[in-house]
Amino acid sequence: METVLPVVVGILALGIGAQVVAKRLRVPSVLFLIVIGILIGPESLGFVTIETFGDGLSTVVGISVAIIIFDGAFHLRREKLERAPQAVIRLTTIGALIAFAGTAVAVRLFLGNGWDVAFLIAALLIATGPTVITPILEVVTVREHVSAALEAEGIVNDVTAAVLAIVIFEVAVVGNAPETLPIAFVQRFATGIGIGIVVAVAVRSLLVDVRSPPGDAPQVARLVVVTGALVSFGLAESVFPETGVAAAATAGIVLGNLDLPHREDILEFNRDLTLIVLSFVFISLAALIDFDALLGLGLGGIAVVVAVTLIVRPLVVALSATHWRFSRDERYFLSLVGPRGIIPASVATLFAIELQAAGQFEAAQTLAGTVFLVIFITVVLQAGLARQIADHFDIVPMKSIIVGGGRVGRALATRLEKRGENVVLVDDDSEIVDHLRRDGFTAVEGDGTDTETLEEAGIENGKVVVATTADDDTNLLVSQLARTKFDVETVVARVNTPGNIDAFDALDVRAIDVSSATAWSLDNEIERPALAHWMNELGEGHDAQEITVTAEDVAGTTIRDLDADIPDGCIVAVIARDGETRVPEADTVLEAGDRITFIGREEAVRSAVRRFHPHD
Repeated sequence: METVLPVVVGILALGIGAQVVAKRLRVPSVLFLIVIGILIGPESLGFVTIETFGDGLSTVVGISVAIIIFDGAFHLRREKLERAPQAVIRLTTIGALIAFAGTAVAVRLFLGNGWDVAFLIAALLIATGPTVITPILEVVTVREHVSAALEAEGIVNDVTAAVLAIVIFEVAVVGNAPETLPIAFVQRFATGIGIGIVVAVAVRSLLVDVRSPPGDAPQVARLVVVTGALVSFGLAESVFPETGVAAAATAGIVLGNLDLPHREDILEFNRDLTLIVLSFVFISLAALIDFDALLGLGLGGIAVVVAVTLIVRPLVVALSATHWRFSRDERYFLSLVGPRGIIPASVATLFAIELQAAGQFEAAQTLAGTVFLVIFITVVLQAGLARQIADHFDIVPMKSIIVGGGRVGRALATRLEKRGENVVLVDDDSEIVDHLRRDGFTAVEGDGTDTETLEEAGIENGKVVVATTADDDTNLLVSQLARTKFDVETVVARVNTPGNIDAFDALDVRAIDVSSATAWSLDNEIERPALAHWMNELGEGHDAQEITVTAEDVAGTTIRDLDADIPDGCIVAVIARDGETRVPEADTVLEAGDRITFIGREEAVRSAVRRFHPHD
């Protein structure tokens, strides 16, 4: 105890420090965590060895993995999965099967091991997992269908890898009949799912049916939910080994899609807890990397890594992300970002120890060496360079920055986010910023007229800046900075005093006179109530969006041709050309530079826009 305590405290301190530095530098934290682990491990400073934690490491890792898996699953809301249902299903079925088969062939071909070891390694390397995907998505902003595909693949394939690996291990080491493998896999998978559902229902009943004192309710909700994650994991593990991740993931998905009280408090608590256990587990397991085992693989090990990352992974993505919503560059990004995480590392460590105990030293070395080599290289290259990869393929959606987090800014942010925009709010009131963040908005605290604050908000990657404060001088200065210093394409400002309109016009800023806008809305309510009500519902089932026609999309086609190519529930309302706006006819031919406006059902309009402008 006296030896272990300072090691645990040191690992936690280093891990949290790495998280802070990673957020500051906007680099996935797993890169720092694995480097720290190697530095304090037996291959370097020797602070941590395989004997440091004794037999307790597997238990601590298991509980930590349950918390991480549960947190990731809790974020998988149904509406998010619906952004890319086809890709999610294929990545977790056909994709997992191809990854399994392709990796097994690569191990067998380049390392010369038997099929039993090849299949065991392949099963573990199916997993990507939230332990590496979540830190990436914290610093790399991608569109919702891309993040949904990555997160769902990580959660589901983590479960598949853990269950499949233990079943193959029993066949390869214990010697069960191979024909029992499918039955054992389904049995464990179903057990984990069943226990997860039962625990999730029990947790919801406790939170909804058992009333807590109002002041204690948020704390009770947090504790009950995290206890549910641990109970589901423990119950499943007591029935079948390595089924706990399936139970924790299932409980997380079910609870995440239920209407729970104090949901935001639960989310915040889960994320903080996840960061702590992620730091400990990643550093601890990285410290146990055996570089002799890695080097012992020789060129064959490198060949396996190349096959897994540059042949198998792109093939999986090519067959899974086939929907038109995924642009070519987004497919490239998915192909190059598939790092492996905690599940393969922790299970491989356990299996290697058992293989050595059974006298299969060569198999143990190959298993641990191959799995850790793939993890090490993919974390360093794919996770560590994820932001640069995203920038290279230009898949990071440009930001809409709103300066002013009051009622106007908040209402605008809500509409833009429902439309799928990447919105950042800026306000100098810490209380307002806290409220915005609690309600799920991305908010930066600071003076919107300060260059550093705007840079922190990401104005260098901004396509729209909107100044919505109640002070015209502030809005004018924000507009001037956005237009002259950062060269933002579209700058819009709220103007509270009509006499100040000319100052904004001089900067080529789209000025919205509050009094005129209010009068226009009132006039619409009087003369065009149906249209006014429809416009007020934008972002709540209806939408209107505008795109610019380019030579490579629809230039040269007629409105009749375009109507046949866009979803039902969406029409082309107007065309703007050479400063004039008109309602088009069926035979109107579109030209490059035309601005066309789609109106209709929200999802139909969004699909029409993405059909022709996948990056908008």
